Amino acid sequence: MAKKPANLVYGVDDNPPWGITLLQSLQQIFIMMTLYFVYPVIIIHAIGGTDAQAATMIQMSMIGMGVATILQGLRRGPVGSGYLAPSGNGPAYLSASILAAKTGGISLVCGMTIIGGVFEALISRVVERLRALFPPEVAGLVVTMVGVELIPLGIERCFGLEEAGAGINRNIFLVALITYVSMVSLNTWGKGKLRLYPILFGLGVGYLCSYLFGILTPAELGHLSAASWLSFPRFASFGWSIDMTLLLPFLIATLCSSLKDIGDLTTCQKINDSDWKRPDMKSISKGILADSLGDILSGVIGGMGQSTSSSNIGLSLASGATSRRIGYAAGGLLCLLAFFPKLAEVFVIMPRPVIGAILIFVVNFMVLAGIQIITTRMLDARKTFVIGTSFTLGVSVFLYPQAYSQVHPLLKPIFSSGLSLATISAVFLNLIFRLGIAKRQALTIDPGDREAQEKISTFILRQGAAWGARREVIKLAESAMEEFTEAVAGLKLADGPIEVEARFDEMNLDVSFDYEGRLLDFQRQLPTAVDLLEDEEAVFRLSGFIIKNYADRIKTEEKNGRCRVIFHFEH
Repeated sequence: MAKKPANLVYGVDDNPPWGITLLQSLQQIFIMMTLYFVYPVIIIHAIGGTDAQAATMIQMSMIGMGVATILQGLRRGPVGSGYLAPSGNGPAYLSASILAAKTGGISLVCGMTIIGGVFEALISRVVERLRALFPPEVAGLVVTMVGVELIPLGIERCFGLEEAGAGINRNIFLVALITYVSMVSLNTWGKGKLRLYPILFGLGVGYLCSYLFGILTPAELGHLSAASWLSFPRFASFGWSIDMTLLLPFLIATLCSSLKDIGDLTTCQKINDSDWKRPDMKSISKGILADSLGDILSGVIGGMGQSTSSSNIGLSLASGATSRRIGYAAGGLLCLLAFFPKLAEVFVIMPRPVIGAILIFVVNFMVLAGIQIITTRMLDARKTFVIGTSFTLGVSVFLYPQAYSQVHPLLKPIFSSGLSLATISAVFLNLIFRLGIAKRQALTIDPGDREAQEKISTFILRQGAAWGARREVIKLAESAMEEFTEAVAGLKLADGPIEVEARFDEMNLDVSFDYEGRLLDFQRQLPTAVDLLEDEEAVFRLSGFIIKNYADRIKTEEKNGRCRVIFHFEH
């Protein structure tokens, strides 16, 4: 059972009042619409399509997003991670979808999106067996890069730099700054449940300032007024087609999207459990399956590929509300909004500096969450290079995109996204650097050696870093091993050297001691003060009592004068 962190007002299993649920779901929808509506428009514009086609694709994608968000919140059955992890049009699919649109029109985009969804469903069935590919440090890097990838989008909108060669727009910057400060102020100094609504508060301030500074124009307000209240979209109006020459780019896009899902869902697990230790791959598997069903549905009705939304997860952390009920409400409202263009238009006309301020606000929480996941594990030189090299490659996409301009079109989904490149690099390098790391290591020590304690400490700390073990577990093992060797030496229990072996897997750490001599008495009760004063060996027997509090289990064996002691630590 997950332990709810103190910083959450409503955890994943809580059921906030419906009024709060509605407001929270509206915040989630604001994020989803402002970030993900642009992708269908880009695809349609790439082939010279009409505004009506773009509107239809947006409506279909909204329904796909809504259904996928609802499925993601399910906690029983084979589908759904059980977390508030809203879905949006996946940026990983953009390059492949544009290529498909130029090759065979929107029908080809829809058909290949269905194929991608089927492939993602297959990935979900095997991801539990691939745990070694996604250790916490790799998952943490993915989460960090998710936040980093939002920085250019946010900065461009905060400073008005979206047009090539444009300088800083002072009015846009002021609106973004005021909006950002208003959200930070409410989140930092707001009391009670006020801190649940930083986005809604920032939106109100941002819309007002945008109107006063002339950024929200009368023409845009006119679009809102002219939009119809009710409209029934035409499902599957684009049809479907398949071109096997586009199979590879869509499979690559789907793989990148699935890796992003792993990072997003790992974040959900981390922010909802104060005792989090490692990714729950079963929950992630069901979450990827939910995402794949969203892909298939979106492709069938005329939308584009779906992926979990990192920004929305960051918003849930920032607001302190991660209840899955909010996901159900947001998904349902998103589907309804597809039939009410006037309501959707409120989101569509959101001023760009307001969007930028929201993105930067969310980035704070995403980047920090990723760093926290990375630092839950010990890192040696190998893992440092895995994380550092992958992070550098990912950031290079933002800083020097021209470096990858000549990449083959089939590989564009990887090299057009810093997140995708960093993720693929981390998985690949992790496989390479795992070579040569043994899951068991041995050490021989002389109990009379004055440097025995130092050798024990160096041995287990070095191995813990190589294995990427949790720091607190290794420290417990180090203390138990030092206490044991000191007690064996003080009581002269060993007749010769002690063979030490440490064995590790992701769930367990076992340390065994083999030697000729007598077993240490692991005391069930703490020695009294009188015992410690009158018996010089009592202080060493005290070690047996202390060790029992370090290890989760202790097993002892003695046969023909040969002793074996095993300390077990749950990891």
